Amino acid sequence: MGTFSSSVRISSLDGQNTVEIEATVDTGAAYSMLPGSLLDELGIEPAYTSTFEFADGRRVDMNIGRAWATIDGQSEITLVIFGKNEVPPLLGAYTLEGLRLAVDPVNQKLVPATPILY
Repeated sequence: MGTFSSSVRISSLDGQNTVEIEATVDTGAAYSMLPGSLLDELGIEPAYTSTFEFADGRRVDMNIGRAWATIDGQSEITLVIFGKNEVPPLLGAYTLEGLRLAVDPVNQKLVPATPILY
């Protein structure tokens, strides 16, 4: 599947600070990652630090915070990683699942998903 981007609104938990961004949809990434400077500007604070492994095998400790994510009028609180300031925004699987969205790989867009319970 090729990559594509989606518009997403990211907001502070109190809803006072909001920004609309284009983020690359990355279902291979567990969490969404945004430039740390953007999250700082929105007043989103790190809640904790966790170790992440990159595709090249590097392990890096990174801050994680909580923010509102909104796509097509559907909103949910999600975890966001404080990335380096030059990183492109990534929309990860945790955020997509929270918003009950799935990837349509043929049309390269997000579509409503029905959650499955076993």
